[in-house]
Amino acid sequence: MAEVIPISRPRDEPDRCGAVTGSGNPCRNRASGPDGLCGVHRRRAEPPEADRLHEALAFLRRRLTGDYEIDGFGFDRELTETVLAPIARFLHERWWRIEWVGMENVPSEGPVLLVSNHAGTLPWDAVMLKFGVLDRHPAHRHVRLLAADLAFRLPFVGELARKSGNTLANAEDAHRLLAGGEVLGVFPEGFKGVGKPFSQRYKLQRFGRGGFIEVALRARCPIVPVSIVGSEEIMPMLYNAKALARVFGFPYFPVTPTFPWLGPLGLIPIPSKWLVEFGEPIPTDEHPEDAWQDPLTVFELTDRVRDEIQQTLHRNLMHRRSVFF
Repeated sequence: MAEVIPISRPRDEPDRCGAVTGSGNPCRNRASGPDGLCGVHRRRAEPPEADRLHEALAFLRRRLTGDYEIDGFGFDRELTETVLAPIARFLHERWWRIEWVGMENVPSEGPVLLVSNHAGTLPWDAVMLKFGVLDRHPAHRHVRLLAADLAFRLPFVGELARKSGNTLANAEDAHRLLAGGEVLGVFPEGFKGVGKPFSQRYKLQRFGRGGFIEVALRARCPIVPVSIVGSEEIMPMLYNAKALARVFGFPYFPVTPTFPWLGPLGLIPIPSKWLVEFGEPIPTDEHPEDAWQDPLTVFELTDRVRDEIQQTLHRNLMHRRSVFF
């Protein structure tokens, strides 16, 4: 069977298949998926059923025998790429139909800090950012997210969070990851952002004390602001039942149009249309090496990152046709 060789699609034919035929000519069929291939060439490019079955059995054998690797943070690369990534791919391609803008602003190598707004009652935006970069960035980089301790105290969720590369939000772990050349993702609004009422949607909350700026200045790595539109509508929080939150030990207890009225089904997020934009990298190596100890520098950079995210959110909201399209 002829090998399927992807080619660059002409700008005037963005919907054409990105493969060549056996005769060496470009395929003239229309592309029918995000991989840029038509149905025929996609089926040819897929491994045979026997190969997929063999890979699945080999994966299960490694899981059962413990013959797989994790790093010092508990990150299980194979599990993340083989099991979790396909699930997340369905969500960002089919459920939320995310449009990625400015992905080229994320460097292909070396340490970088991604700073994003945070919303949606449940932190689906963090999950989509992580797996969107893995899927859509040319270098398929893993984003190592800093998460609150609550995420690691929850049964099942905590284990998945650790195995997918996330770690506790503290300066020591952040320094270690950046020193290792990783992509670090932070959400400075924290629970104030993800748990804010729907009436305050797309209004950024305070960015804490600028700890993420100190981390970036010490690592002398670029900061990429990330603006996510669409996540605010996935689970509109109409009311925060603070009494119940104290009972269960949560930072907030959401009351939405569907939760808790429909039970667990009420936690299914609404399929809004998302736009995720990566801004121009903000360099930090132009500052003195001890700039991370200067409160004024930290404050100014914190304010700059926050303003860039807020302005981008406003601009993209103005050009959005609707919540679902």
